[in-house]
Amino acid sequence: MEKKLSSLLSVIKFEAVAADGKSPLDLDVIGMTPVTDVVFDSRKVIPGSLFFALPGLHTDGNKYIADAIEKGANVIIYQGEISHEDSVKIAKLIVRRGLDEIGNKYSTLPVFLKVENAQKAMAPVADAFYDSPSKKLCVIGITGTEGKSSTVSFVWQLLRLAGHKAGFISTVQYSLGGEALANPQHTTTPEAPIVQKHLYDMVQNGCEYAVVESSSHGLSKKLNRLGNVYFDCGIFMNVTLEHLEFHKTFDQYRDDKANLFRALDEHDHVKTINGVKQIIPSFGIVNLEDNSAKYFIDATKQKVYGFTTEGMAGVAAAKTGADAIQLPEIPDGLPHLKAKNIAAARYGITFTLDADAQRAGDALAADPVVPREHKSIQVRATLPGAFNTYNIMATMIAVSGLTGLDFEALAALVPELKPITGRMTTLDMGQDFEVIIDYAHTPSSFETIFPPLRKRCEGRIFALFGSGGERDLTKRPLQGEIAGRFCDVVVLADEDPRGEDPRELLEGIAEGARKAGKKSGIDLFIIPDRPTAIRKTFAMAQKGDIVLLLGKGHENSIIYKDYTMPYDEIAEAKKALEEMKK
Repeated sequence: MEKKLSSLLSVIKFEAVAADGKSPLDLDVIGMTPVTDVVFDSRKVIPGSLFFALPGLHTDGNKYIADAIEKGANVIIYQGEISHEDSVKIAKLIVRRGLDEIGNKYSTLPVFLKVENAQKAMAPVADAFYDSPSKKLCVIGITGTEGKSSTVSFVWQLLRLAGHKAGFISTVQYSLGGEALANPQHTTTPEAPIVQKHLYDMVQNGCEYAVVESSSHGLSKKLNRLGNVYFDCGIFMNVTLEHLEFHKTFDQYRDDKANLFRALDEHDHVKTINGVKQIIPSFGIVNLEDNSAKYFIDATKQKVYGFTTEGMAGVAAAKTGADAIQLPEIPDGLPHLKAKNIAAARYGITFTLDADAQRAGDALAADPVVPREHKSIQVRATLPGAFNTYNIMATMIAVSGLTGLDFEALAALVPELKPITGRMTTLDMGQDFEVIIDYAHTPSSFETIFPPLRKRCEGRIFALFGSGGERDLTKRPLQGEIAGRFCDVVVLADEDPRGEDPRELLEGIAEGARKAGKKSGIDLFIIPDRPTAIRKTFAMAQKGDIVLLLGKGHENSIIYKDYTMPYDEIAEAKKALEEMKK
């Protein structure tokens, strides 16, 4: 597609300057500049691109402006100052380009737009370039420390099972309206130009719904990746300790996540979907067992529907007596789903639902709330782990509230939901012990998955995991301590060390495991090379044991300081199990 620059200029504040970064430019003249794409990676520039030069953790995007111009960028959006050395490079390239491209469709002098914050400018510019695609879709956002990816997938699947065309964006996969495709990135919420392009493609493919995994980074006003996405439904799963290297404090982390619920109040929810103008129901959905539930309820003026297992499926289920967790009170009059009689086995879960009204929309519209009907709705899912009860309830509320289908009709479709790759994925290659691969990498996710496995394990539990480099340091000893408490053997291996020394990073986790009583060389092992660590762990496992490979799940690489190693946890584990047969 192609746009004139003039159609994008009204959405940001800028100073239009020449290549020297000082001389002003005539807006009427530059407004006719053609723009063929919006990109933030100079390697992806095509003739006519608008290139965002972003400040980075290890480098300055202004250093790549010359590369972008050489590849044909027509517009540069940048912040700060361009160094003298880079300015000289840019000037030479502009002269050469002017001589080389006479008669070319995109022969134009590059336009430089200096802004206060190039990162923040991406969302409004990309939204304008793609004609505000989220105004042509019903958009569901899902946030939380755990459960986001699975719930995104389940909402997408259930909408499709109910006969609606939908797309989604998540850590694991994405869909533009067709079947799910693997996400090649390690980023939950992509940068704004990618988000807007995906939403645009969903519109072009005739989607009615878009389900967006909304990370704290994506919702942060600092990064603004989900800026200009017009959400209609927001789902809050939980919030625990994570990403403090970016947010600095828990309060800021939670506050950034709550931007999803605030976004529900920022537009009128009048959408034009597949050419039909309509008002979309807008509401929030919250996990009532989380201590921050009220914080999210109070973050929006829209109605909110809750869900709870009354402490029978999460962290609270494993804590009794003096350690018992006091669940927060459910606000008076708040409609909610309640799951009872939860039974979880290796290959699935069952539970009964008690709901406010037959459909979520009925309960949300009622004022005051209609009396509880206490009608028992049986739910069965071929999804492992009691924690999936939360994900299923959130999914059913969202789909019911948006489509008008009743909970009983949706419960009949739940058995068809499929788990996503790398989430409690079991491998059976004929070995005597059980192998489970999961993405769990936070203290709270450990406290959720370990207890039910401990209850049913006939032998020992082995936990192999690591922690992301250049990320939150405070969680590392907590990971080690929790694993040391619930598991018999802890094996520490590379996850994504990035710029950190792998062994030093793993020692930070080992500190917590030792606190829980683990001893090096006996039931605590540090083996940075992950394939080697897997083989060592499998060699120790015996009949009746459970081996957990945690932290990588669906990801396709391990990131080191100077290179990225292609890596597939499931394929590597299968290979190691095959080797044991020889």
